[in-house]
Amino acid sequence: MRISSLTALAAASLALAGCRAASPVPAPDASRPLRVLVYNIHAGKDAGGVDNLARVAAIVKESDADIALLQEVDRGTRRSGGVDQPAVLARETGRHVAFGRTLDYDGGQYGIAILSRWPIRTDTLVHLPISPPQQRAGGSYEPRGALVAAIDAPGEVLHVVNTHLDASGTDLYRSQEVRTIVHIADSLRALRPAGRLLIGGDFNSTPESAVQQVVRDAKLRDAWTACGSGEGFSFPANVPRKRIDYLLLDGGSCRNARVLETQASDHRPVFVEVTR
Repeated sequence: MRISSLTALAAASLALAGCRAASPVPAPDASRPLRVLVYNIHAGKDAGGVDNLARVAAIVKESDADIALLQEVDRGTRRSGGVDQPAVLARETGRHVAFGRTLDYDGGQYGIAILSRWPIRTDTLVHLPISPPQQRAGGSYEPRGALVAAIDAPGEVLHVVNTHLDASGTDLYRSQEVRTIVHIADSLRALRPAGRLLIGGDFNSTPESAVQQVVRDAKLRDAWTACGSGEGFSFPANVPRKRIDYLLLDGGSCRNARVLETQASDHRPVFVEVTR
C-alpha cells in the first residue's frame, strides 16, 4: 500500500473487520491504566527452537494485558506444525485477535498479531515500501507491514499499530519503513477527535539510532523513556543486551514500564501501564 493512500485508508475506518474471541475475559475497572504488552514471540518457540506457544499465552494472561502486540507469528506453517497461532492465542487467553500476514512462508503465513480484551472494530495490514526491494525468506520481495487496528475500548476508540521492522545490520531499510509508520500515525492523528494512539513492536533499532530519531522527530513518545527504569533491554532473552522492542505513545502517558523476565521466546516482553 502506498503512503499516499494512508489517509484514504484511515478515512475508510481501516476497512477490514477484526476477528472475535469466543469467550472474552471480563472487563477491568475502566479507571485502571491500560495494560499493554509488546512481545516478539519467535513463532511460538524459545531461543533453542522448542515449541512454547502455551507459555506465551500464559504470559499474556499472567500480565493481565489488555492489548498484546505480537511479532513473528505463524499461521499454518510447517515449522509450527500447521498450527493457527493467532487462533490458539485468542482461545487460550480469551481475547479478540487480528492477524496481519506479511509473508507466505513454509506452507503457511507469517506476520504480526494484536490480542485485545475488547472487540476489534477494524484492522488492516499496511505495507512498508522500501527501495531497493529486499529479498526475504523463501525468495519473496514482499515488504514488511504494520497492522493497524481500531479497538472498542471503554469510553474511546483506541487506535493501535503493531509492526516488525527489518533486522539487517544497517538502517537502510528500517529508516524507510519507520517513515511509513510516521505517515500512518499522522493519518490517524488527523482522524481521531478523541482516544489514544499506541504504536509498538520490534523496531530492530536501539534508542540512539537514526530510526528512533525519526520517531522522536514525529513527536511519538517512547514509553520506556517516560516511565521505565534502567536500560530496558529485551533481547536476547537469556542475557538481554539491546533495547529494540518499543511502545510509542501519542495521547495519554504512562506510569510504569518494565521488561518481564522470561525465556519463552528469544525476546523478553515489554509491559507498560498507559494512563489517560
